[in-house]
Amino acid sequence: MSEDPIRAFFEERQADIDRMGLDDELRQKSLDWMLHADKYKYTYNYTWMGRPIIKFPNDMVIQQELMWELRPDLVIETGIAHGGSIIFTASMMQMMGIDGEVVGIDVDIRPHNRAELEAHPMIERVTMYEGNSVAEEIVEKVKKHATGKSCVMVILDSLHSHKHVYQELIAYAPMTTRGSYCILPDTFIEFFPKGYYSKSRPWDVGDNPHTAMMEYLEETDMFEIDKARTSKAMITETIDGYLKRVK
Repeated sequence: MSEDPIRAFFEERQADIDRMGLDDELRQKSLDWMLHADKYKYTYNYTWMGRPIIKFPNDMVIQQELMWELRPDLVIETGIAHGGSIIFTASMMQMMGIDGEVVGIDVDIRPHNRAELEAHPMIERVTMYEGNSVAEEIVEKVKKHATGKSCVMVILDSLHSHKHVYQELIAYAPMTTRGSYCILPDTFIEFFPKGYYSKSRPWDVGDNPHTAMMEYLEETDMFEIDKARTSKAMITETIDGYLKRVK
């Protein structure tokens, strides 16, 4: 009986990803590249369906893979900015035929961005809330969207300080359904040089989404880090930040 060529392809690919994840030299080269490219605000270079999306393309592809595998009927995203990410998520649902919605939260949805988003063809799948993502009234509104959903994915991408992300994890991570993912972008801050961000932003090495994630994981066994997602991407803002809910 001949070997299944599709299974063989994916097994070979997984073996390569596993080996790549052990390549410390490649990991360092990837960090060096990200640091160098950040001089030119590399992640600001892309748009999705007309809206700026401040992400590495690798992370967009991985989110697409997860959505195809899981078919989430709700994706909660903290942090809207220009709105490219919520439009990306909504468009994936549209293309995949998922009967789902996106809930986006931001402390400041600027009028020009709101106007562009409200005129966008994907907006019918999106609900936006303006306010602090960890404020009780905002969390309660989002909880109502999660009620009765079969698969909920969470993406925490607002203020990147340890305190705020930890509070977001407490509020939103439990809304993630078993088998789905809570994603923490910008964990890479922990691996950039100390002081790189603290000159202009309220986060730094030791005070960022990665440190908040590690504290949260010490307190719960609901999630495990899916290291294969980081290993396959290498150039990623989400270093070890793909958390799969297992309980």
